Amino acid sequence: MLPLHLFLISTILSFYPAQAIWPFSPKRFKSNALIGAGSLGLEALDGRIVAFGDFDGDQLMDVICLSTDQRTATVYLWSHDQFAFREWASLKLPSKTYNIVPGDFNGDGKLDLLVMGQSSVNSGGWWDTKETELQMLVYLSSQNGSGFDSTPTEVPSSTLAQPIPIDADGDMDIDLLGMTPSSGTQPSTLKLWHNVRDPTNVSSALFELKAPPLEGSTCEIANPHSNAFIDFDGDCLADLFLLCSSPNSNVKTFQIWVNKKDAGFKFALEGTLPSGAGPLSFADMDRDGTMDIVFATCTSISVSTGIGENCAINIAYNQQRPLCASSNSKNCRPPDQLCASDPEFTFDLREGSSGSFVRIPLSDIFPEGPTSLLLYDHTFSPPVPIPIRIGDANLDGFPDLLPIIVSPPSAGSRTRAATPQLLMSVPCNHCTRVPDKADKRSFKPLKRDADPLTSITDARGVAFLDLDEDGTLDIIVQRTGKQADSGGVKVTFIQNNFFHDAFFLKAIVLNGACNGLCTPLNSSLPRYHPFGVSYSGASYKYTILDTSGRRSAAQVAQLPQTSYQSLQTPYSFFGLGRTNNYIENLFVGSTTHEAEHFINMEGVIPNSKVVIMPPKGQNGEWKRELYLRPGEWIHWVMFTVVAATIIMAIIVLFLHMNEKREDEMERRRALHHINFDAL
Repeated sequence: MLPLHLFLISTILSFYPAQAIWPFSPKRFKSNALIGAGSLGLEALDGRIVAFGDFDGDQLMDVICLSTDQRTATVYLWSHDQFAFREWASLKLPSKTYNIVPGDFNGDGKLDLLVMGQSSVNSGGWWDTKETELQMLVYLSSQNGSGFDSTPTEVPSSTLAQPIPIDADGDMDIDLLGMTPSSGTQPSTLKLWHNVRDPTNVSSALFELKAPPLEGSTCEIANPHSNAFIDFDGDCLADLFLLCSSPNSNVKTFQIWVNKKDAGFKFALEGTLPSGAGPLSFADMDRDGTMDIVFATCTSISVSTGIGENCAINIAYNQQRPLCASSNSKNCRPPDQLCASDPEFTFDLREGSSGSFVRIPLSDIFPEGPTSLLLYDHTFSPPVPIPIRIGDANLDGFPDLLPIIVSPPSAGSRTRAATPQLLMSVPCNHCTRVPDKADKRSFKPLKRDADPLTSITDARGVAFLDLDEDGTLDIIVQRTGKQADSGGVKVTFIQNNFFHDAFFLKAIVLNGACNGLCTPLNSSLPRYHPFGVSYSGASYKYTILDTSGRRSAAQVAQLPQTSYQSLQTPYSFFGLGRTNNYIENLFVGSTTHEAEHFINMEGVIPNSKVVIMPPKGQNGEWKRELYLRPGEWIHWVMFTVVAATIIMAIIVLFLHMNEKREDEMERRRALHHINFDAL
């Protein structure tokens, strides 16, 4: 009968697909490669994605788009179940808009929108000498969670150099730093838009102009600029990086002002950028626990196309005290004191300066390929700067680069292909460029299974993001829609589906708007989590041991830049590399002016997300929440564990009852046993 039973079972199973029996849902992306994910609900998008943010507080990142005429802003929320974006709220803007900055400007724990656009006196882009002012409006989030208030709050105008969000007084409220327009005999000056919002009065003003806490500053902010609010001296407290212009020359200089809390910002360093420098980015490129500067230089940059010719990638390494290799090391940072300031930090942007400044020509990376880069997107008005995007795509702890490479026009065509290229960070043990620093890095293009990315020829912008919060850095490519096989789509997502034996960590520092759950002014509305309200200036440092026992340190910044559609994620994402241990020390720095503006979290679990809520005001407590990444099989794993536990409990109970019955029978036999010796 057994062969007959097997035949019947196999016959029944043949009528059902394997998916009907296998309890786990099939993987969405199966190939071990970069995979084109399409537009993910943004197929009809006619415009440009200008910012990221978590608008509904569900810990899933959303996007905000600006229409082609630059007068309509639309927020698209990410749907985990549909694996796509869906439209949520739309705003008609009063004038041509240049940039939108999400942020919690009124301290209610929800994201608002700072809209920077054309003033009534303006007439064109930043190249138009008649345009002098930048109109700024804040659209507050509605209390009922349905979008934004239709009536904006006016903010004093600035010059065309877009202001940057900072926390100037340590209250974790968003201030702005920028230039005010000239008026009559009063020249344009550097000012602080100080946040003076009254949480109990919804009609109160948000900002008032005042002198910035930069005593003696003479910097005239360049337009466009790469200003940033980021820690440079290693104390886990955000400093100011300002890009300045000279009215009589094309030379650009930079200034770094160190944050001294209540004493304001103190001038620390000044330098000159090399000729032909493009937009600047910041990251810890060599995994030494300090923030470095990354930018491109080209021999010429076209004013009409934004394409730079004969380009090179430059890295200015931050020179600070290194991490101690052993307990006997001197003039270094112990692993438990990563947030100690080094007042002697410096940058040296002279080529060949003992390895502290490295210039990598594109011809070294692409020996037979193009050497041009797209540095400005001229399909938008005014042109949008396109920096070299930085992110750890393979989670090895060393950031990779994502530029847009421009090829020469093909025969019989005037169109030049603009293709994103993922440049992977690799060891540079034999680089002749860095004779004194053999531990620095070089880059090589990802060629294996990268066709969905490299086949794009109409790119006009790129950025890293984590689709569906699955723990890998994916890529968004903004396009003109003019590629022959593109179907006219304006945005394409590239899923990073390479499987790596390395770990990641995501972290976000909230602005202290709510102590846990937020209570709306209208008490009839439900309470909500302020998960979406990260702010500029938070800093992270960590130490970790790799599989060989070697300790390394790294630094990551949170949202250091927001100007000119910088497209930076509200959270911080960093690869941990290969490790078989917990994170030794995770230092989290805020911008508060308390004596201890940072905390040290020990033993953090990799492949998780950390949400940190700093205290707002004195005598407060830091709150931390750890979220493990939910796996696809987590429910079935739990079911299996529970089922196995129940089965084992039944077996143990059965054996226990059987043993008890045997003991009882043995006791009864002993009672009826006759001792013949006693008789």
